[in-house]
Order: sequence, then structure tokens, then C-alpha cells
Amino acid sequence: MKQILLLLLFVISILSVNANSFKKSKKDTLTNTFNKDFVYNVKKAQSTIKIDGIIEEPDWMNAQKADKFYKVLPIDTGFASQPSLILMTYDDKALYLAQIFYDTIPGKRIMESYRRDFTFGSNDNLLVFFDTFLDQTNGFSFGVSASGAKWDGTMSDGHSISLDWDCKWESKTRNYDDKWVSEMRIPFKSVRYPKGSQVWNVNFSRLDLKSNEKSAWAPVPRQFPTASLAYTGVMKFDDPLPKPKTQFSLIPYIFGSILKDYEAGTDAEYRKDFGFDAKIGISSSMNLDLTYNPDFAQVEVDQQVANFDRFELFFPEKRQFFLENSDLFANYGNPNLTPFFSRRIGLDAPVLAGARLSGKIGNNLRIGFMNMTTQKTDYHMARNFTVASIQKKVFARSNIGFILVNKEYFNQPADTTMFNRVVGIDYNLASKNNFWTGKFFYHRSFQPETLDKQFSQGAMLLYSTKHIKAGFSQTSVGENYSAEVGFVQRTGYNYLAPEISYLFVPNKQVVSHGLTIKLNTFFNPEYRKIEHENKFDYQINFKDRSLLRFGHVDFFVELQKDFDPTQVGDHYLKAGTKHDFAGNYIGFASTKKTLFSWSAESARGTFYGGMIHYIKGEIGYRFQPYVNVTLNFDYTDINLPEPFAHSQNWIIGPKVDVTFTDKIFWSTFVQYNEQRDNMNINTRLQWRYQPVSDIYLVYTDNYIPGTWNSRNRALVLKMSYWFN
Repeated sequence: MKQILLLLLFVISILSVNANSFKKSKKDTLTNTFNKDFVYNVKKAQSTIKIDGIIEEPDWMNAQKADKFYKVLPIDTGFASQPSLILMTYDDKALYLAQIFYDTIPGKRIMESYRRDFTFGSNDNLLVFFDTFLDQTNGFSFGVSASGAKWDGTMSDGHSISLDWDCKWESKTRNYDDKWVSEMRIPFKSVRYPKGSQVWNVNFSRLDLKSNEKSAWAPVPRQFPTASLAYTGVMKFDDPLPKPKTQFSLIPYIFGSILKDYEAGTDAEYRKDFGFDAKIGISSSMNLDLTYNPDFAQVEVDQQVANFDRFELFFPEKRQFFLENSDLFANYGNPNLTPFFSRRIGLDAPVLAGARLSGKIGNNLRIGFMNMTTQKTDYHMARNFTVASIQKKVFARSNIGFILVNKEYFNQPADTTMFNRVVGIDYNLASKNNFWTGKFFYHRSFQPETLDKQFSQGAMLLYSTKHIKAGFSQTSVGENYSAEVGFVQRTGYNYLAPEISYLFVPNKQVVSHGLTIKLNTFFNPEYRKIEHENKFDYQINFKDRSLLRFGHVDFFVELQKDFDPTQVGDHYLKAGTKHDFAGNYIGFASTKKTLFSWSAESARGTFYGGMIHYIKGEIGYRFQPYVNVTLNFDYTDINLPEPFAHSQNWIIGPKVDVTFTDKIFWSTFVQYNEQRDNMNINTRLQWRYQPVSDIYLVYTDNYIPGTWNSRNRALVLKMSYWFN
């Protein structure tokens, strides 16, 4: 622990030296905004604004109008066909935003539900993107759908949005025959910005599914999302914003549960406990998050998928504590080779407590520090996990980062030493206009044994224009590289992957279409080819936002380990054997404009000397805005030569999601998985009785298909309240 504290003091001392660079760089940053000529002047309010969805106060009449929205999709030339209007004002406590989106096309507006953090492509909506530190990399996003559902999240990597961040703010939406109108009030204490701030970067985005258009106030090239902070405009306040105050919020929670394991034959286990999360604003841009005895029973279950691959599958993190500023910890390396994967913490043993410090120092530096301790169980010793990250902005929008990941074991036997550490450096490239993006990284692991080849290294460069996308990826991983707190699919290989796409944009019934070629090749450490996956994909986007894609995939595999393609475990293909196989696929996703929607993909081809056929997809119907019913399905048929048995596997997952109001939600997800010989039921009732304060009732049951005997079942009640 002493080493951890020394490291933290060292990090803060280094970064504090650079804090004085903010004032100097702030002026320079303003000129880096690509759309710097798009300026919105936010006038200070002279009277009270009532959040009622009725735009009648004098300050709205005096506010500057942002009323010319440029099309982004299906084409990025000209103005949107349906008029839009944005107004903003502010006082000493909050920013106010009013929106009027005119809608003269007959038919119902598309509004999926009242659920917070709605699905972007399934709703008519407004999204707003704030770059409060003017770095064009990190920020905040707020939005509303036509039903009045809220959207809020943190932004990273210049465009990515994590919707698992919630804060307190108000909104009210009203629908009329020819328009829909919203008002928002966003307290300044809910977001972070530098002291003396008077200028932010901003953009407003509208998705109008009835006209099949996505548009933005500050124009964005069609190959980029409207969330691209490189293409924000500028917003200027009349006066410097109020000095950010030290913020402290406490979220205590109590929970009780009953668990019965029928397979083990044990008695029902009752549990009642409490815990808390706390958030302390160290500065206007730095947060200290604390947690004690956290319980994550309310987190949504993962959607199950069939796995006939040789490697572990990646499932995203959904637990609240790990999500804010998660890019500071999780974005090192690449998705299949990252030194830190937060799901390694707490899923095999309860978390006792944790602390996380994250945020910005000045304009160009971000730091992250996390320390978590898990409890001792019958299967695992108590462990401590420490992650430290430093990220410094360089050039227009690029950054360089350093990471340390440390896993220690408590109460080890006297004659053993157990630990795992990884240190790494990443350089992330992003050009001013975002046409060029890339990454270079080098990571090194450390273990009790002194081993060589404990490295992972990679590089990626991507060039994106309206018509052409061209890129190249390279990775090398040593045979003894070990990141126990990371996600590493495989070790001991070299990887090369060029890709190129060309897109035609006729803007007729077919909006765009084009071919993508990607050649993935794996080599052993001596650069002898051991695997390739060559993919040729053609995609067609239609005017109603439906999509058709089809293609061909060619594989070669020299197995490095024994492998059972059926995953049954009775027979294996031997390591060293070589296999060529290939297949064709076709997929379609329907428009989201209609109440009924569906998507499906089917493929057929050779597979390890036999044949494989699969079909997977989703069927959905919505009774907007209250009920969404979906059915996920995945059928795989593998027929290999003897001695392998013919394998047919189904995964079927019906889900019902009901939003009674914008505060009461109920969802039930049933998943039958033939590969696991299990059926799972998970039903969750949530009542958000106060802002960011919830009561959850969660029931889970697992059954054995056929006999339908219960394996285990659990009922959990959890209540939390946000003191802020």
C-alpha cells in the first residue's frame, strides 16, 4: 500500500507542474475547432425560466437562434428539410436550453419508450454535445427523445459516449401536431469545467426518422457521427461561469436477498447488508469516487451468444462504479488485447471496498487512479487491484498515455510470491479534421518468474473520407505476456491486417453502397503463417435506413492447441493440424420507422472438414411509447466428419420492456441456451422515486431444460438514495 500512495503522490506532483499550462493553451485551443466560425452567444437570463415545455419567457425571445441545421445523413450537403430551432440562456446556477423541432410529415413520430438513455437510432431525438475543456476529445452529452425520455453521458475519444453516467437535471417535452418542443435545465454543478470558463465547444444534432435525415447545427462530414467533437461550434457566455464549488454526494443503499441452490441441495441463504457510493469533487475537474460493500444485482444481464470459437468472448462492463472516465483505464491496447478489463474485478469474489480518482488537471492532462479490494472466498484469496493512468494531450487532438496495472494477493503462503503487473504506453493519433486516426502501444508484463517475451505491441492507422476508408493494423504478442486483470484473447503471435473500403453515394432509393475488403493474417513468433481470415463485404444502405449486407469469408487455421469445434468436449482436432474452410453470408436490418422491425443474418459454408450453417437475428414490435417486445434468436448447425456428433444449438431470448412512466420501468428477459443446457429468467422492476435514487426488485431463476427443474433462484431488493 505504501508503494501505491507514493505512486499517487508522484503522479499528482508531476501533473501539478503542468497545470499552469492551461491558461496558455486555452487561447490556442479555441482556434483549433474546425467549425470555429459557428458561434453561439449565450445571453444571461434576466428572469426565471420555468421548465414546462412552453417557450414563452422573455429570455427565450431575446436568445440567439440556432435555426439552420446542415444535413449529415443521408448526404452531408444542404440544409435539413424539416426546420429546427435551438435557444440557450443561463443564470448563476444552470444552463437552459429550449428546442423546437418542426414536423409536418404525416404519421406518428418515432418514440420507442420513456426509458432513460434511449436507443439513438430508434427515436426521433435531440442530442447536445458539450466540450467544456475545449480539448475536442472529452465532454458531456445530453438529449431528449420525442417521448420526453432523457439521455445523458460522458464523452471520450472525440466521439464515444458512455450512457451509464447519470446526473441530476430537468427536462419537459410537449408534442403538437406540427412540432415537438423541449426545455432543459442543466445545473452547472452537474458537469465539470475549468475555473473562469467562458467558452465551451458545442453541437446540436437532430435525428428525424420520418424524413430519414440526421442533421447538425455545425456541419459534420457524413463519415463521422454528429458526436464528433472535432466538428463542434463555439458557445460564448456573457460572463465567466460561476466558480465551481466543491461537490460531495453520498449514495447509501440497503439490500436484502434470498438465494436457493437446488443443484447443490443447500438450504436457502438469506442476506441483508448495506453499502454506499460517494463522490467528492476534489476540484472543478477532478472526482474521487468511493465505494464500500457494493452490490450490483440490479445490473442488466448479458445477452447470451453461441461460442464456437477457440477464444474467450468479450462482454462490456455495465457496473456504475467503473464507468465514469472509464476510457482512462480501459482504452489501452485494442479490444482484444487490453491490460485492464474491469470485469476481472468482483465477478468471482465480492468487492469489499474501492476508491477511484479521475479527471483533468489543466487542459492537457488527465489522470486516473483506482484501488479495489475483493474479499476472501472458498476459491480465491483476498486480492488488491491497483490501476494508475496518465494521459497528456499532444498536437491538435492526439494524446499519449501511461498505465500501470497491479494485482496482489493477501495472506499468501510464506513460501510463495504471487502477483501480476503490467506497465504500458499508448499514443493515440487524431488529426484536426479527424480524417486520420491511429494508435501505437507497447505493454510489458511482470510476474514472479523471470521470463522473456512478456510484451504486447501494436499499431493502427486509419484514413477516412466520404468515399474511401483505408487502414492497416499490426500486433505482436510475446508467448509469456500475461495481463491477469486485462482481456487477452491469445498470446505468442504476430498479426497484420490491411483493409480498404469504397462507398458510392447516389442518394436515391439506395442512399449509399460499397465494398470493404479486410485481410487478417496471424503468424507465429517466427513469422510463419498460422491463420488467416479474408473478408469481402458489400453493404447497401436504403433511404428508409434499412440495410442489406452480404459477403464471403475465407479461413485458414493451423491449430496451436487441441480444439473441439462443436464445444461438446468428447473429441478434438489435434494441435498442428491445418484446415481450410470458407462461407458466404447475407444480413438485413429493417427500418426503425415502423412499429414492427427485424434483423437477421444467415451464413453457410465449410467448417473444419465439415459444414456449418447459422441464422441469428432479432424480431421486435413496439406499442410506443410504453412497451417493447423483442425476440433474439441464434441457431447453429455443425455437421463434422466422424467421430464428431452432429451438433445443433439454439439460443432463444424473448424480452419484454415496459416503461409505465419516465420513472417506473419493468423488464423481463428469458434466455434459453441449448449449448449451456440452461434457461434463465431475469425480471427487474425499477422505480426512480427521486433523481438518481432507485428501488430495484430483481428475480432470477435458472432451469434445466427438459425436466424444467430449477437449478437455482434468487430474489433481491435494493434501495438507494442520492444525497447531493
